[in-house]
Amino acid sequence: MEFLLYRLTTKKQINKVIRYTEDKVVVIRFGRASDPVCMQQDYILSKASPYLSKIADIYIVEIDDVPEYVQYFDISLIPATIFFFNTKHIKINAGTQDNTKWIGAFETKQDCIDMIEVVCRGAMRGKYIVDCPIERTRIPQYSLYYKNI
Repeated sequence: MEFLLYRLTTKKQINKVIRYTEDKVVVIRFGRASDPVCMQQDYILSKASPYLSKIADIYIVEIDDVPEYVQYFDISLIPATIFFFNTKHIKINAGTQDNTKWIGAFETKQDCIDMIEVVCRGAMRGKYIVDCPIERTRIPQYSLYYKNI
């Protein structure tokens, strides 16, 4: 389902989308098209995209294309979905170790829609971090272990 979403391949394209999209949530999925979890995320994003067309633009980025952003956003697990609103990075308090991005795939299309609507409402009120509307049991669990720090 990757072909139904806009694909960004360069740092310049990503910067342009983040800087010049106004009054809409920019959703960027970092990952690999060959990864099964990324395929699931792409499928859910493509199914939710028509319902969110007035409040969000959804893009996908291959992590091999833009290593600068992979390092900047500290993307170590894929898929990683990051949200922006009027050039501001919107964080999500989902009760996980990393609030800067959504790691993993949404379980349902409705989870994706709910998340993006909450991000949009919070961002329009001037918030830079929003509470996750998804049940804790449906939030992907992972562990971050740092070595050689």
